[in-house]
Amino acid sequence: MTDDFPHRHTAHCESGTLSALLRRHGCDLDEAMVFGLGRALAFAYIPIVKLAGMPLISYRIPPGRIIANVCRSLNLRVQRQRFASPEKGMAALDAVLDAGDVAVLQTSVFWLPYFPAEMRFHFNAHNLLVYGKDGADYLISDPVFEQAQRCRAEDLQRARFAKGALAPKGLMYTLADAAALHDVPQRLPQLLRRAVAKNARSMLAPVFFVGVRGMRTLSRRLAVLPEKHDEAHCRRYLGHIVRMQEEIGTGGAGFRYLYACFLQQAADVCGETAWQRASQELTAIGDTWREFAADCVRHCRQSPLDGLADLAAQLHGLAQREERLWRGLAAAS
Repeated sequence: MTDDFPHRHTAHCESGTLSALLRRHGCDLDEAMVFGLGRALAFAYIPIVKLAGMPLISYRIPPGRIIANVCRSLNLRVQRQRFASPEKGMAALDAVLDAGDVAVLQTSVFWLPYFPAEMRFHFNAHNLLVYGKDGADYLISDPVFEQAQRCRAEDLQRARFAKGALAPKGLMYTLADAAALHDVPQRLPQLLRRAVAKNARSMLAPVFFVGVRGMRTLSRRLAVLPEKHDEAHCRRYLGHIVRMQEEIGTGGAGFRYLYACFLQQAADVCGETAWQRASQELTAIGDTWREFAADCVRHCRQSPLDGLADLAAQLHGLAQREERLWRGLAAAS
């Protein structure tokens, strides 16, 4: 097979890969539409789950949930397979390609050799799409790269069967039946309204660790951090907030921009002017999230460390703005 897949560079691996899979089967929903239909935007502060000794802070739903939500919304039957051995997993992939189809794989970033060395880390939930094979090389549409990539069989196998947290175990997605995609344009307005309403409910959930309430909880923790921990811990904590927001793929500001793009498109489809205004506000909120991250870095570099109360107030203000936004979206949906 020749290296001619219509590859697109996108902002996030899961939404970008699913968009490519749907496009391959004749449904041209771009990444922003997939992200919004997947109800992907979120916030979670879960102190009992630790990453390098720090609490989990996430700005999106868990890995794999975007694919599951979108396919459920579109009534798509997806074959989701894990494998007992690498050999069986690679043989199953080859069978899909031999049949002229494509497959989405969950992999480890660390073992993909086309990633620059400085970008590799042990993250086992990176999604990519394999669309062909040329000799010993698999042809890959990895949405975080500008161009399609090639990967040797042994490297791809290692990435698919990496050990550790979120171990993929060769996870492979293929569309079992694409017939439901034929009437998506007719159903799209209803699907969009339902997706926005459900995302609003999750962001406004009455639970202390998710949505806007989770933001307020983190704000309160941040305000009292110097009273309970030494300066070194406080600096690590601020660095962790920035890393989770801007670097590890949980998508703080960036995912707000992506959802704002979704709202803009959805407003055009549904004729909903309130969503157009919400898109503009969410873009501004994304700018403020980015300012918050920059302020965390700035405070982290100060000696002595101070100003955490100001950062907590800034985060509390973001929670208030997001609550108004999501209440408005819920009312308009």
